[in-house]
Amino acid sequence: MKKLSFPILLAGASLLASSGAMAQAAPQSSLSFNAGVVTDYRYRGISQSRLKPAVQAGVDYADKSGFYVGAWGSTIKWIKDTTPGVTDGSTELDLYGGYKGTAGAVSYDVGVLRYQYLGNKGLPANANTTEVYGAVTVGLFTAKYSHSLTDTFGNVNSDGSYYIDLSAAIDLGNGFTLTPHVGRQSIKNAAAGGSYTDYSLTLAKDLGKGLSATLMAVDTNAGKTFYTLGTTNKYLGKEALVAGIKYAF
Repeated sequence: MKKLSFPILLAGASLLASSGAMAQAAPQSSLSFNAGVVTDYRYRGISQSRLKPAVQAGVDYADKSGFYVGAWGSTIKWIKDTTPGVTDGSTELDLYGGYKGTAGAVSYDVGVLRYQYLGNKGLPANANTTEVYGAVTVGLFTAKYSHSLTDTFGNVNSDGSYYIDLSAAIDLGNGFTLTPHVGRQSIKNAAAGGSYTDYSLTLAKDLGKGLSATLMAVDTNAGKTFYTLGTTNKYLGKEALVAGIKYAF
């Protein structure tokens, strides 16, 4: 799954004719859509698309109160690759909702996320996963914790697994943003190599008119045996460069 972002649209400051002072308008509700393609769908460092391209799209509603809901989907291959003979499970649908707010210099985001793998079957445990999460942002830096309430991504007896990550958003100017990231995925009761650390460095460019492009260098120390699926012999945690383009409207 991709690492999700839930924007709230803020109206710009307006010029007061009587005094020339600038006043910030009240937050407004917004409905937005996005669609894109990536050369490899990496989620928490692990390829969900067998190191192949994926098509993705989403919709978000952000209420002026701070509450939000949304849905996001992507093509995937890992469920069909896990077990010989499995023919379903080529789509991931994420459903989420939460609340964003601020407390002084700290911004926070809390919510729940449901990963739904349409038609998944044949795995040791159901791949569908529910997580609750909380994130805090101070300046450039964001820390986030996600906690599973169910078996996690098809792993048996893995409820209570968690993912913790740290990132920074560095504005380079001219529409460029650089985002370093490190995360730790802990899979409860997993075999050796199931829990791992991932690292990435993403350069994003705002191309204007809703278009943006990204280039990400990603690597993990995930166990090669655990994350090499039996029907493909492909290690899904290998280092890679991943390019993407997205249109938001």
